[in-house]
Amino acid sequence: MSKIYRVAATAGVVALAAGLTACGGDSLEKSGGGDSSGKPGKGSLVIGTASFAESKVLAELYAGLLEDAGYSTSIKTVDTRELYEPALEKGQMDVVPEYAATLAEFLNQKKNGPNAKPVASSDVGETVAALEKLAGPRGLKVLKPGKAVDQNAFAVRADFARKHHLKTLSDLGKSKQKVTLAAGDECPKRPFCQPGLEKTYGIDVAGIDPLDIGSVQAKQAVKDGKDQMLLTTTTDATLDQFGLVLLDDDKNLQNADNVLPVVNAKSAGSKKVADTLNKLSGVLTTADLTELNKKVDAERLKPAEVAADYLKDKGLVK
Repeated sequence: MSKIYRVAATAGVVALAAGLTACGGDSLEKSGGGDSSGKPGKGSLVIGTASFAESKVLAELYAGLLEDAGYSTSIKTVDTRELYEPALEKGQMDVVPEYAATLAEFLNQKKNGPNAKPVASSDVGETVAALEKLAGPRGLKVLKPGKAVDQNAFAVRADFARKHHLKTLSDLGKSKQKVTLAAGDECPKRPFCQPGLEKTYGIDVAGIDPLDIGSVQAKQAVKDGKDQMLLTTTTDATLDQFGLVLLDDDKNLQNADNVLPVVNAKSAGSKKVADTLNKLSGVLTTADLTELNKKVDAERLKPAEVAADYLKDKGLVK
């Protein structure tokens, strides 16, 4: 089940045109970060980001690394993948933080139609290989997948988990507890939501409360006992504020949505760019990303500040 905030379509070529205006009014098509010489101080790169906090933090992390390597960077926010992915193909953007399984299925459906046979799985290697096969012909290069994973996840009240000895979704299935699930109204039809919970884990889903994924309303409904579980994501930074905990997807129902950079192969496909960004992929964990999200979503710090502190703390920049 693709995360709503990552795949929701929006209309408007005007929005794309407005979102893709470089600083000082320069066309983004003038940017270029190929830097085949590999020397620092050559080239500028436009980093694209979606409009939610996590994507902005990742974009700032990429910018910090690339600037430390000698590139000049700018960050452009565009609301949805339907808008920023074509811009990346055209070279109007050079680098975008992405999610392996979600992008693989997006490109799969773009090529083969909305009913295309899925190519992503819970295996990160297989998923990235499928993504590379789809991305290459579009002029995109997929860099190293990171340790950090932001995929669909399910949360319950902490006291509910303690009472029924729940740490995993398998535990919930074995407990025979009926649950009302706060999730999108498409959940009953999605293989990674109600059907998967029932088939893979034997969870008794008594009903669906049609609330947005990971929304305050969904969390409050579980906190208040109206619902027993909600659909959210693995990097949800505000669960503890509602007394909620994630149950581990121990049978790997969800696809491998590992965070990874995707670049325009022509403008940012150099080894130097890859080596620079791959440093983060080898360090950033799911727990790290959740904490960074918390600093932005809960503590109201700026993504640029949060990213800069993290890069320094991890010794990733000079």
